[in-house]
Amino acid sequence: MTVDDSASGASAPGPSGPGTPIGRDQHTPHHEVDHTAQPTADPLAIRLEQLILGAERRYTPFQAARSAGVSMELASRFWRAMGFADIGQARALTEADVLALRRLAGLVEAGLLSEPMAVQVARSTGQTTARLAEWQIDSFLEGLTEPPEPGMTRTEVTYPLVELLLPELEEFLVYVWRRQLAAATGRVVQVADDEEMVDRRLAVGFADLVGFTRLTRRLEEEELGELVESFETTAADLVAAHGGRLIKTLGDEVLYAADDAATAAEIALRLIETMEADAQMPELRVGIAFGTVTTRMGDVFGTTVNLASRLTSIAPKDAVLVDGAMAKELSRTGAAPVSEKEAEAEPDEGAAYRFALQPMWQRPVRGLGVVEPWSLTRRKRR
Repeated sequence: MTVDDSASGASAPGPSGPGTPIGRDQHTPHHEVDHTAQPTADPLAIRLEQLILGAERRYTPFQAARSAGVSMELASRFWRAMGFADIGQARALTEADVLALRRLAGLVEAGLLSEPMAVQVARSTGQTTARLAEWQIDSFLEGLTEPPEPGMTRTEVTYPLVELLLPELEEFLVYVWRRQLAAATGRVVQVADDEEMVDRRLAVGFADLVGFTRLTRRLEEEELGELVESFETTAADLVAAHGGRLIKTLGDEVLYAADDAATAAEIALRLIETMEADAQMPELRVGIAFGTVTTRMGDVFGTTVNLASRLTSIAPKDAVLVDGAMAKELSRTGAAPVSEKEAEAEPDEGAAYRFALQPMWQRPVRGLGVVEPWSLTRRKRR
């Protein structure tokens, strides 16, 4: 393949530590590419960049690709997948960028990853770490770098602070990633059917704050931000504590999944109970569906996910609605009785049930036909 020396390349990744990618325009969303973006020439920004990346600028994108033994086309695909803006042929890349390219290309050459899979690895890593880096700067470093004494500038505080935090944050990031990787690998290897490693049967739940749009008009931006942060933090803690997995947060809504129906049900009711106990929080509604789910890049897709979302939209305030498959799974596993009459007929066994299910009126759900939702509540002890 002929390489065009004048071709525009995307900026490359830095080493494993956190930091802002070289040449990324700060006003450009991660999923877009700004072909006019150029690396900053601000002296402090360059010093911080060198501190975080651990190396000085040395290569243009073309030189980095050539040194890594990778075509400019493939290098650009990797860099753009990681969310880095094009920088033309500015000399802004380091030895670590070359090494990162060489590693990704090496995985493809060794047959460990296909080229599309390597691009997916770059994209998933870039999207995840970009969000993490933005959060650390916006919510963490920004607060810590407030000048401690009158007359001091944030600039005078930032460099030594980053110098102290960088190795600790890097070690912690690697630790959490290894823990999460171990947990995810454990879940996959326990699946009996190879096809279920990608298309798995899961319980998927949506939890949605009621009246959030009205709140955005009434609350100040700072108050709204604190409410959303409190909701997301509470939801994330409850999901993790009870054995579920937080898939994503959408401000006024969280999406979670669990391997078994009882876990998803317990999380839903705990969320309702916790939010009810907080007078500052609006009402919550939750929808759960059980069935086959396609997982990609940490997200979940499919009819089951869509059904859970629709159930949430029709759920009453401070209530949980589940689909028929979820109700059947709870009954099959002994978490809820098939019917209340059955539970009353067997008082000893009925005492072991954790949840109660009440069929609701069938109703049409857009795009999914007619469904029969079930109201899920915590079973009262007698």
